Amino acid sequence: MKTGRRKFLKNTALLTAGGVILPHLTYSNMKGVFPKQGLKLSFEPYDLQLKHVFTLANSSRTTTPVVLTKISFEGFTGYGEASMPPYLGETQKTAGSFLSSLNLAQFTDPFRIEDILEYVDEAAPGNTAAKASVDIALHDLTGKIMQQPWYKIWGYSPGNTPNTSFTIGIDEPEVVKQKVEEAAPFNILKVKLGGDNDKEMIETIRSVTDKPLCVDVNQGWENKEEALEMVHWLKEKGVEFVEQPLPKNRKDDHAWLTENSPLPIIGDEAIQRLCDVHEAVGVYSGINIKLMKCTGMREAHKMINLAHANQMRVMIGCMTETSCAISAAAQLAPQAEWADLDGNLLISNDPYEGVKVVDGKITLIDRPGIGIREV
Repeated sequence: MKTGRRKFLKNTALLTAGGVILPHLTYSNMKGVFPKQGLKLSFEPYDLQLKHVFTLANSSRTTTPVVLTKISFEGFTGYGEASMPPYLGETQKTAGSFLSSLNLAQFTDPFRIEDILEYVDEAAPGNTAAKASVDIALHDLTGKIMQQPWYKIWGYSPGNTPNTSFTIGIDEPEVVKQKVEEAAPFNILKVKLGGDNDKEMIETIRSVTDKPLCVDVNQGWENKEEALEMVHWLKEKGVEFVEQPLPKNRKDDHAWLTENSPLPIIGDEAIQRLCDVHEAVGVYSGINIKLMKCTGMREAHKMINLAHANQMRVMIGCMTETSCAISAAAQLAPQAEWADLDGNLLISNDPYEGVKVVDGKITLIDRPGIGIREV
């Protein structure tokens, strides 16, 4: 008995050291018998209904297509999600085709997370949201088997989560005021800019609240000098940072703007995956990491570590998503300076219950995996 206990404690210590799953900690040495059947992946399309028309610099929509996934193994089920706003270039059809091509049944040990997700990533280029849906479900599954939430497995303190911003889309003044009123429980507002009424948007919001603001331009500005002038004006209006002000391919212009700006300049559309973090050094003050862009929790975790190693700030962001993907991203929130995890609050048909926002702050739930349940 003592020998078995020492082995268990040793494996548990190795599990959390450095925040990674080590190869020798497998399902088989937890259960004592190697299972005969592999992982079972299933999925279904689902359309998110937005509470308001969602307007960005170049588009508007009332729905967001998603694909909901499940990975089942030995009586456990992990849940995942692919959210596919139009700019990602994915659809329910492409996601379904990609997911149908995967053979997860070949993996009989769910703790081979690196091997499994490398296989998924190499199955086809792109498809980042579809890949994220597998990653999230796999993390949820293994967390449930270990009976621990992932923020604990990574060794993060739930008390270190930041406030989350609430997004105010581009709209007419009276609708903007209504949205601000609905955002009363939040301590910071994220304002979408990049249209032809940017100053009107800010002035309208300032007429009803003095809360801190951040702005997301979604590549909507064209001239770097005019952008800098606007950033100075925004600072006077209580804005804390500016996200993706210029087109993402304007690397030199962003570097110039970052060097001269009185506010942090955050890269979003320009930052997709781990390889982009290196390219962002010296160009942006920080990066916005979204699971749907980077293929999920595994790569997001690596991106945070790399960004901080290069003295860059981190935001954990989202698309319009259910509580599944939001709760998955929230497991990483204690390592972020900012959070923009309100996507589930913008929809009217969330099929899950998970992470909460309490007094404007992301509040993690002590529930295994990513911390969700079906409703």
